[in-house]
Amino acid sequence: MEWVFIMNRMSSQGSSAAQRRRMALGVVILLLVDVIWVASSELTSYIFKRQEYNKPFFSTFTKTSMFVLYLLGFLLWRPWRQQCTGTLKRRHSAFFADAEAYFAPCTTDTTVNNCLSEPLYVPVKFQDVPAEHSNCLIGDCESSASKKQRVRFSNIMEVRQLPSTQALEAKLSRMSYPAAKDHEAMLRTVGKLTITDVAKISFFFCFVWFLANLSYQEALSDTQVAIVNILSSTSGLFTLVLAAIFPSNSSDRFTLSKLLAVALSMGGVALVSFSSMDSPDGKGVTGSLWSLAGAILYAVYIVMIKRRVDREDKLDIPMFFGFVGLFNLLLLWPGFLVLHYTGFEAFELPSQLVWTYILINGLIGTVLSEFLWLWGCFLTSSLIGTLALSLTIPLSIIADICMQKVRFSWLFFAGAVPVFLSFFIATLLCHYNNWDPVLVGLRRVYVFICRKHRIHRQTDDSEQCESLIPLQTVSPSEGSFCS
Repeated sequence: MEWVFIMNRMSSQGSSAAQRRRMALGVVILLLVDVIWVASSELTSYIFKRQEYNKPFFSTFTKTSMFVLYLLGFLLWRPWRQQCTGTLKRRHSAFFADAEAYFAPCTTDTTVNNCLSEPLYVPVKFQDVPAEHSNCLIGDCESSASKKQRVRFSNIMEVRQLPSTQALEAKLSRMSYPAAKDHEAMLRTVGKLTITDVAKISFFFCFVWFLANLSYQEALSDTQVAIVNILSSTSGLFTLVLAAIFPSNSSDRFTLSKLLAVALSMGGVALVSFSSMDSPDGKGVTGSLWSLAGAILYAVYIVMIKRRVDREDKLDIPMFFGFVGLFNLLLLWPGFLVLHYTGFEAFELPSQLVWTYILINGLIGTVLSEFLWLWGCFLTSSLIGTLALSLTIPLSIIADICMQKVRFSWLFFAGAVPVFLSFFIATLLCHYNNWDPVLVGLRRVYVFICRKHRIHRQTDDSEQCESLIPLQTVSPSEGSFCS
C-alpha cells in the first residue's frame, strides 16, 4: 500500500513539473512573438520611410497572401488529407453507425438544426413480461387474480428524435475512457467544421481582415510605431461595445466595468492623438485615424466570426488563415489597378533589397508569428496569450526611442498608461464573462452606507423578559377556596 502511495505521489509531482515546463515554454514563445511583432512593425516603417517605398497596399497584399503557405498542411498533415479524400468521414460514419441509427436526424423542421422532432408514439415492449401476458398488456386488460398488478404503466411511449450532430455527441458522452483513448485522433475532429465550411467563412472574412491590416500599414506609413500599437490595442474595447450591440450569447451584455474600461481607453486615446499633432510632417493625426480604423475593423472581424462560429475549437485556425491568404491572392489583385489609375498608390515593383525585406517580414512577422502565437496560447491559455499582446506597447516605445531617436511628449505617456490598463481590464472582462467588479463594489458601498443608518433593535432586559402570554395572578380567596 505504501508503494502505491509513493508511486501516485511521484506521478503527480511529475505531471506538475511537466505542467510548469509547458507553461514556461509557452511564456517564452509569447515573449518571442511580441519581439517579432514589434520588429516587424519597425521593419515596415523602415521600408516606408527610409527605403522610400511607401506602398501600404502592396505590402499588405504580399504579406497577407503568404498565409497561403498554411495550405501546405494538406500535404503534410494527415487529418487534412483524410478530410480531402473522405476517409475520415467514412470512418466517422462507420464508428457512429449505432448512434445515427438510434438518434435519427431531425427531418420535420429543416430551419433549426438543433431542435427535437415531432413526437412519435410507439407501443411499449415489456421484455420482462411472459409471452402469454403480452397480449393482455397491449389490449389494456386486467391481470389475472393470481397476479394482481399493483402499478399500471402506459402502453405507449413518446419518442422525439435528435439531430445527427447531437447523436454523435451523445455517443461520445457514453464512451468509456479506454475506448475514447483508442479513438483519440478521430475524436478530435468530431464537431469541427468541414473544409467547405472553413472555406466559406474565410471567403466572407478575408475582406474585413485585409482592410484591417491595410489600415495598420497605412498608419505605419504616417506615424510612429508606438502610437500605432497603442491606438491599435483599443480593438478590445471596440469588441466589447460591438459585442454588446450585436451579442452572440448571454455573456456579451454590457456592464459598468466595460463602460469604465471604454471611458478609460477613450481618454488615453484622446491624449495620444493630441500628442501626435506635434509631428513635423503633419501626418500624425492621419496615422492616428488609420490606427483607430484598423482597431474598429479588427473588432468587427472578431464579433462577426464569434456570431458565425459559436466555439473556437470548431474552427481550424491554420486552415482558416490559409484560405484567407488564398482568397486575398485570387480576389484582391484588381486593387492594384484601381489604386494606380486613381492616383492613390502608383504600382511599382520594389528593388531587390526591399523585396528581401518584405518577404522576410511576411514569412517571420506574419506567417511564423501567427503560428507561434497559436502555439503559445495552446501551451498556456487564451487569457495569457491576449495579455501578452499588451507588451508590444512598451516594447514599441523602447524601440522608437532607441532605434529612431523619437522623443515623445508628456501627453503621449499620460495617454499610454490608461490605454495600457484598459487593455488588461478588457482582456479580463472578456475572459470572465459574467464578472462585473464595478457593480459589485458599488453594491458593497451601498450596503455599507445603509448599514450605518439602519435602526438597530435594542435588547433590554425588560424586553427579553416580556411574556407573550399574560400571567394570571391568583387571589388569596381563590387560593383558600381551592384548598
